[in-house]
Amino acid sequence: MATQPVTVPALLDKKNKGEKICMITAYDWTFARIVDRAGVDVVLVGDSLAMVVQGHGTSLPATMDQMLYHTGMVARGVERALVVGDMPFLSYQVSVEEAVRNAGRFVAEGGAQSVKLEGSAEKFGDEIRAILRAGIPVMGHLGLTPQSIHQIGGHKVQGRTEDARARLKHEAQALEAVGCFALVLECIPADLAKEIACALAIPTIGIGAGAACDGQVLVMHDMLGFGKPKKMAKVFGDVRGAMQQAFEAYVKDVKTRTFPAREHEFE
Repeated sequence: MATQPVTVPALLDKKNKGEKICMITAYDWTFARIVDRAGVDVVLVGDSLAMVVQGHGTSLPATMDQMLYHTGMVARGVERALVVGDMPFLSYQVSVEEAVRNAGRFVAEGGAQSVKLEGSAEKFGDEIRAILRAGIPVMGHLGLTPQSIHQIGGHKVQGRTEDARARLKHEAQALEAVGCFALVLECIPADLAKEIACALAIPTIGIGAGAACDGQVLVMHDMLGFGKPKKMAKVFGDVRGAMQQAFEAYVKDVKTRTFPAREHEFE
């Protein structure tokens, strides 16, 4: 595994060289160390923690304090990958000043090297420019934007009509123009994602957006077999099943008095 730290310019270089970018979510020190040593390029501390860690039905309940708490754990576990803090609901929508302050907290308090926020440049261009002026790289996010699920009608594929396709292509180009260093494309048709990837100089990171994106991102819990199967995710290892077996074996050994054994005792 390469040991050179991944930087924003390094990701741009990967796109120019045709090298795929691998991004994954993590939420604590233990798993951050594992994914970093596996060779991922980017670790996203996603607001998805509200769902996969806290048990909520959406990402909306995640707060800034919670995001900073988890980002700090991840940053302490990562030595090589670029750490991206996912700006939670209402951390950047209220005002430009709040957006800059909260983005700065991700860097100063959380140890992240960049932040991600959802939405178009039309809505949040001023916020993105201000965050960039503060010296903080910004990753954009289009398509299915989970913080807007009540507005878009739930978790469903975006960009299926001609008008929607044209709008997403325009919004992607606008986010590049405003200064985003990369763009997450979530749950859009694969051919549309390919068109966007080809039209942009910055990397596109897909999730449910096909193979033509410059990179891919998955929620860690999805790829490890936790939760319901998702069309856009692949289970790369049944970690949930292995954990269940281990816990059941522990319970059995304790109840049958085979653990602790003599070798686990102190004189």
